Amino acid sequence: MVDNQLVQLPSSSERLLAFVALCCRAAVPRGLIAGTLWPDAPECRAHASLRSALSRLHDTGRRALEVGPGEVGLARHVSVDLHQGKQLAHRILHGSAESAWQASADTIEELSLDLLPGWYDDWATLRAEDWRQLRIHALERLAEIFMAAGRYADAVAAAHAAIRADALRESSQSCLIRAHLAEGNPSEAMRDFDRYARRLHSELGLSPTRHLRRLVPGAMNRGREPVTGTPALSQRLPPWPTGNHQ
Repeated sequence: MVDNQLVQLPSSSERLLAFVALCCRAAVPRGLIAGTLWPDAPECRAHASLRSALSRLHDTGRRALEVGPGEVGLARHVSVDLHQGKQLAHRILHGSAESAWQASADTIEELSLDLLPGWYDDWATLRAEDWRQLRIHALERLAEIFMAAGRYADAVAAAHAAIRADALRESSQSCLIRAHLAEGNPSEAMRDFDRYARRLHSELGLSPTRHLRRLVPGAMNRGREPVTGTPALSQRLPPWPTGNHQ
């Protein structure tokens, strides 16, 4: 984005710009860029591909980079949404609860964004997973802070955002269920518990831990009684395992 306008770049140039942007403010050696973006090409061809990608950036893309004979870095005036999002996440995780109380719906939205969706290069997926883990932890912490402040709607929204990032993560489900209970909505808590239990069993063959079941009134006995309500919840829950998954 330049002045809030989307700039179209050739695929190779787009990958180059994204890779350099994800390397914080450090200038990146040309050899590292070439070897990472074109790992299957011979060294000389990888460097030629890098030169081609740089030349195809045109004026707008070139202004985003500082290109030297041996390194390529991000220009000082360029900001990267990911770095701002990480700073926000760390403020929530390590800052005071009082300062986090000022968080808004925009905060939740910023922590809900995936990094480079649809990109499957190893360097991109590794960084995307790092960001996913960080933002889930921040969203769960935000849900806890909102609950403590009595902002239950915001707590539910933050927990839902964490669940969208990982639907099988029990700590996020726990945040959601506790937010419903704190607001005085046990039926909502039970519905979300049932939905999570079915998906966990369907995809992994597991059941919720005893800790999560203890949160929901009557959940310790789920599996012995039919679940009523919507058609999706009308079948009997799978029996709880008797092994070590507690």
